[in-house]
Amino acid sequence: MVSMHEDEDSVVAAVRAGARGFLVKSAPPDAVERALRAVAAGEMILSPSVAERALAYVVGGQQALRLPFPQLTAREREVLDLVARGLDNSAIARRLSVSPKTVRNTIATVLAKLSLRDRAAAMLHARAEGLGAPPA
Repeated sequence: MVSMHEDEDSVVAAVRAGARGFLVKSAPPDAVERALRAVAAGEMILSPSVAERALAYVVGGQQALRLPFPQLTAREREVLDLVARGLDNSAIARRLSVSPKTVRNTIATVLAKLSLRDRAAAMLHARAEGLGAPPA
């Protein structure tokens, strides 16, 4: 099933109706192809955001918290959070013990994955999703 909805009710309804896969409409073509092949081979497949929420629900026994930008890796999300806090590449590199070039490449990947034009747009988008706040 391919849907724009990824809430628990939609996923549960689809699985109960016999769906062996559940992807969000924004899934890239290669993910759709992998999902089709996996389902054809008898596997069950969920988009990363749906799978993460389902696992958190099962493990925690409660409604999972929404993870911003599920298409990003944990490291990419960490870099984006630091960008949203206003750190420059050198400061991010020092904090994460990586080279400034690695930070620059990671930010380029984040911009591409989120279809954002520049660092300022990434900062605004990240803050709108709750990143960039000082640790509690």
